Amino acid sequence: MRMFEPKVRAVMLLDSLDRDLVIDAFRGGARGVFCRGYSFNAFPKCIRQVHKGQVWVSNLELEFLLELVISLRPLKVENRGGMARLTSRERDVMRLVADGMRNQEVALRLNLSEHTVRNYLIRIFDKLGISSRVELVLYAFSSTDGSSASDAANYSASA
Repeated sequence: MRMFEPKVRAVMLLDSLDRDLVIDAFRGGARGVFCRGYSFNAFPKCIRQVHKGQVWVSNLELEFLLELVISLRPLKVENRGGMARLTSRERDVMRLVADGMRNQEVALRLNLSEHTVRNYLIRIFDKLGISSRVELVLYAFSSTDGSSASDAANYSASA
């Protein structure tokens, strides 16, 4: 049950940065939280940003939310044998993405178009049974003994 309609962009005003209050505010549909301890001068900016459709959250509040997400559902690597199914070029793309490069940077490094890089990523996601870049990086690390994402992407089918 949501406290706010989906189209309402609410900011919850809190007396303190209590973890449960912050989480409950976002669960209730708030798009931002503003604590009494914050500088009042930031409040108008908070309202404007939330009105524009952005989320207003401090680093500490974001930590609360990330901890919640991590605790809710452990990451499941569904297809550990997927690395052997990747082509050499797909492993190259995976290695560069796992090293933190954006599609544009991968395209420049491999002399490809950004569109081609996106197509490679779609095929990689499909072969590995994942759906995001974050999962790709985690998959790359979980496919080895934790050495590095580059080592994971350099995995060869003969290994």
